[in-house]
Amino acid sequence: MNGKIKKVKALGLCSGGLDSTLAGVVLRRQGVEVVWVAFETPFFSAEKARRASGAAGIPLIVKDITGRYLPMLQNPPAGFGRYANPCMDCHALMFRIAGEMMAEVGADFLFSGEVMGQRPMSQTKSSLRYVEKHSGYGGRILRPLSARRLPETEMEKSAMVDREKLFDFTGRSRKPQIRLARELGIVDYPAPAGGCLLTDPNYARRVRDLLGHEENPEREDFELLKYGRHIRLSPEAKLVAGRNMADNESIAALYRPDRDIRIIMPGIPGPLGLMPGGAKEDMVAIGAAICAGYSRTAKGSPVTVSVTSPSGVVSLAVMPVKAQHSGDLVFL
Repeated sequence: MNGKIKKVKALGLCSGGLDSTLAGVVLRRQGVEVVWVAFETPFFSAEKARRASGAAGIPLIVKDITGRYLPMLQNPPAGFGRYANPCMDCHALMFRIAGEMMAEVGADFLFSGEVMGQRPMSQTKSSLRYVEKHSGYGGRILRPLSARRLPETEMEKSAMVDREKLFDFTGRSRKPQIRLARELGIVDYPAPAGGCLLTDPNYARRVRDLLGHEENPEREDFELLKYGRHIRLSPEAKLVAGRNMADNESIAALYRPDRDIRIIMPGIPGPLGLMPGGAKEDMVAIGAAICAGYSRTAKGSPVTVSVTSPSGVVSLAVMPVKAQHSGDLVFL
């Protein structure tokens, strides 16, 4: 290689973490024009990527991909990780969408900050090959931090980038990345932490319950999983009850009057209850009693509960029920 690098442009996936930042800066130092894209869904945001873009001076495109993500989540071909995380198919989808953007952006290839072996399921050599194959852009994806441990790409063979100036990082230790960051003058980066809610065990349990009971869940259904107590009353009915005022406000904002049932107790401090998609009368009565059980009301006294459904508003007199003593209820 004569060291002369052709002026090229690359579009990279950016999480906002140290690895994706390093990958972008490493390519930029080779004279490659670098642009980042960060994707958003109910499960992860682009906030860290926005901060990384400002710190590194690399332009960022933010794109919401929920409409394409949810169908994949319902049946990921490679399956789930430990929780509800379809990491391999998630990465493949992200590269597929980024690849579709290349012509518009004017990019010659794609890249990411992935490090081989850093994650035991999604960043093995075979997993990286799976992602390339199922993205539809095999041969046009560069991973600068582990490139010298991976097969040489066309970008390297054609001197778009200099392979000798790429890296051979592998494994879970972050010491090589931290050392490289120091050399490159990168000091502002977040501590490593999972940024995807699908890897959170509690949230994942709720996701699996939702996918097991709803044929075509919508974005609002997944947003609702972030708030309150979730109690499965029957295969067809679930109650979401706020734990505090902030929960109540968030749940209220996700209430869909044309399909959901809302439960409140006028004049009594307590949870706002929501039954997504509605429920039969007997389940509504149980839901109302559980909400009353979490309210600040006298023990052993009936409570008047207001129930709003698509067909109108009714008042129910119920005896408060402590949900933890209510038989076969399933807490999520």
